[in-house]
Amino acid sequence: MAMGSIRAGGGDDEDDLDATPMSDINVTPMVDVMLVLLIIFMVAAPLMTTGVPVQLPKTSAAKVAQSQKPLEVSIDKEGHPFIAKDGFTNETLMPRLRELKAQNPDQVVLVRGDRDVPYGKIMEVMGLVGQAGFTKVSLIAQSAGAAPAPATPAPASGTAR
Repeated sequence: MAMGSIRAGGGDDEDDLDATPMSDINVTPMVDVMLVLLIIFMVAAPLMTTGVPVQLPKTSAAKVAQSQKPLEVSIDKEGHPFIAKDGFTNETLMPRLRELKAQNPDQVVLVRGDRDVPYGKIMEVMGLVGQAGFTKVSLIAQSAGAAPAPATPAPASGTAR
């Protein structure tokens, strides 16, 4: 067996080499790898946002300027809702919110909840505010450098968030 170079023509003439180096890049493996990476990131991205521990309600966000005085709904340590300084139950809160909505349809509502109140209770009160027809609802948090709020419901000195 003779060892020789591969020739395009098949003859024995060494001047008859038509073989040129291949200059094209095969991109198929690269596309396969990119598609696999895309699938991995699509599956992993939603998992990265769940289960993140958070510590609320302090914030260092700038105060939001508003043209009219917002309606404040507060929830004390025991989970009782208040509008301004007037206490309500869940049953009596809804008629009062609907009455206030009829007086001013564009009213902004700020919900203040004590930090010891379960999150579910705050969401329950926010649900009642939404059912009353208010569309502009925000939560209030204490500023990072501000003093703690008094234990009794009072007008907010914190920032809207």
